[in-house]
Amino acid sequence: MKIENYSFGRMVIDGRTYTSDLIVAGDEIFPNWWRKQGHHLQPEDLMTVIEKKPDVLVIGTGAHGIMTVPAETIKYLEEAGIEVICQPTGQAVETFNQITDRKKAAAFHLTC
Repeated sequence: MKIENYSFGRMVIDGRTYTSDLIVAGDEIFPNWWRKQGHHLQPEDLMTVIEKKPDVLVIGTGAHGIMTVPAETIKYLEEAGIEVICQPTGQAVETFNQITDRKKAAAFHLTC
């Protein structure tokens, strides 16, 4: 799966356009991803990812990096055996596309 394009509020994956936050896990896309506290990412916001047991999770924190990923969320994921990479969404897309040799997942905030 390849992310073809990202711009503020818009992402194209394998020819399909998404205009809301989303999770990518394995070969599945989960659109309309909502978080319990909006711009504050918590472990329960990522249960879909945790169930898929990726080696690495790339978190796109928004165009301007507004979404926060607290240390306790990162710790929870790492204790579940998931490496966490947090970056503004544009950079996170590049990182996600570059990972080819590991089981990966991503959680993308498309705006802010």
